[in-house]
Amino acid sequence: MNGPLRIALILATPGTTWGGMETHTLDLARSLAQRGHEVHVLADARYHDRFIPFAHFHPIPVHFSRRHPWLGLRLRRILARLQPDICHAQGNKAIQLLAGVKRRQENREACYVGTVHGTKSAHRGLERLDGVIAVSDELAADLVHSRVRVIFNGIDPQPLQEETGLPIPDASPLVVAAGRLEPVKGFNRLIGAWSTVHSGSAQLVILGEGRERPRLEALILDSGQTGTIHLPGYESNVAGWLARADACVISSEREGFPYIMVEALLNRCPVLATPVSGVAHFLPGSCIAASTATGDLASLLQKNLANASTLQRCQHASFELARQTLTLEAMTDKTLAVYAELTPQHVDE
Repeated sequence: MNGPLRIALILATPGTTWGGMETHTLDLARSLAQRGHEVHVLADARYHDRFIPFAHFHPIPVHFSRRHPWLGLRLRRILARLQPDICHAQGNKAIQLLAGVKRRQENREACYVGTVHGTKSAHRGLERLDGVIAVSDELAADLVHSRVRVIFNGIDPQPLQEETGLPIPDASPLVVAAGRLEPVKGFNRLIGAWSTVHSGSAQLVILGEGRERPRLEALILDSGQTGTIHLPGYESNVAGWLARADACVISSEREGFPYIMVEALLNRCPVLATPVSGVAHFLPGSCIAASTATGDLASLLQKNLANASTLQRCQHASFELARQTLTLEAMTDKTLAVYAELTPQHVDE
């Protein structure tokens, strides 16, 4: 199959959320379109404005359950009309929906691909797809399929914008965490860990918004660390903070492959993390906590924040590996290689 591809990307998350999987899909759609491929995105109508500058957009009623007949029918009708070369589902729900289409064999010429972004007790529908992509080695190890490929999340490095929406405190060391203020991010344990090891002029800033804000604010007040732990809100220019920070902390209970690690390493900001998927490939063992427990996170902080220059030096190899592998160009190259592997003829990139 030579020349441009017609690619259908299916995203089945509700339009009220935006996280790593949605960012991945947006970046991939834009990059594929820039390379001359015809990209169609099937997703919640509320995502229309994000994708429409570079992709054809088709709303699907993802608020229905994956077994709802109208959702399946709408998906099948769109794909039957488009006749794409590649049908690529993003995430567990989209994979199950696409597996249902594949089972009916309504487009026998298309290749069916699914990307797994997070941990699940079971990944249904993978066996019906032609190929599977996992965003980390740990996720790939849990998948049962004859064609599983690992493709890390990547971003398009942009010139650094020093001006940030929120003022950056003049502190040393400055430690930054970022993400939705939700339980899965483990910011409650990060606050607890910081409270036990904090000393001197160090400042911890947690960027983001979410439903956990009242609880986290209460934890900070109870800890007596209102002067050293800050929740300033949402920041659009996280890279500007990472470029100034002495370290970035990931305290999550689980991640598919943390985008904040990608952004931090590309900005040469050392990362300290709980043992979530993806970090072991890029970080030294000394920079990964033994578990997600508060005590282990506290030990990680205490061990690594005493000397910022030493921490920077120990992650030099991490910065170089990220520069080579965690870019949008690398992610797109590898995705197109998967498409080519699954098609009977060479795909011209």
